Amino acid sequence: MTRNGLPAIKSFGMSLAAAMVFWLAGGMAGHASENPDILWHIVHERCAVTPGGQGTVPCEETNVRAGYAVLKDHTGPAQYLLIPTQRVTGMEDPAIIKKDAPDYFAYAWKQTERVNHHLAHPLPMDDMALAINSAYGRTQNQLHIHVDCIRPDVKVALHWARPRLGTKWVALSLDGHGYRARLLPVLSGARPFQLLATDMADPAGEMGQHTLVVAGMMQADGQLGFVLLDDRIDLQHGDHASGEELQDHTCQIQKFP
Repeated sequence: MTRNGLPAIKSFGMSLAAAMVFWLAGGMAGHASENPDILWHIVHERCAVTPGGQGTVPCEETNVRAGYAVLKDHTGPAQYLLIPTQRVTGMEDPAIIKKDAPDYFAYAWKQTERVNHHLAHPLPMDDMALAINSAYGRTQNQLHIHVDCIRPDVKVALHWARPRLGTKWVALSLDGHGYRARLLPVLSGARPFQLLATDMADPAGEMGQHTLVVAGMMQADGQLGFVLLDDRIDLQHGDHASGEELQDHTCQIQKFP
């Protein structure tokens, strides 16, 4: 969730229990969060169950064995969040680049099916995107990957950039910010967090300054591939590295043929 998005509570002195009720009732839109741990408490106290179980409301799925829960976000008609069932704060958490870390992005991509269930008609996979915001561009201190539609203009920009994209990072301006982009033939096992960390001299100190976005992209052979996007904070120029900015929580892309 971005600093200007969900979750959001601006009522000073609101108790945790009341905050959770407010979230479950869908009342958090358009405010700034007073409690950055609401998502953690929801997943840990309401959704987490025994391994192999299906979880409880409000999560639609909880897979403790795989290490994630799935929660419908109240922003937009179709947005979902994939959230670890363990305490993982976000991009800066060293747990996400461990060899045995859950394949969070691969699990998140599977949730695009849930997004489609909420739309008037199913969208192709290259209309979908995943995003995780930097430590400077989020309101919650529990890792969460946004699963939703891509912005139409971003899809167009990626289409025109396709001839320049390969397995090496290339510069790409999106929404006025300086992203890097590279292709991923498949997402399962690609491990975007680890791919990003391998470029860093000090991952522990640098990861939290970055955002990651994964978007579907049709390949020349007609098969679905993926483009991985990375941006780093530039606070002087108002860039909080919030890759969620490349998504459209109103899913306007479904109105295009």
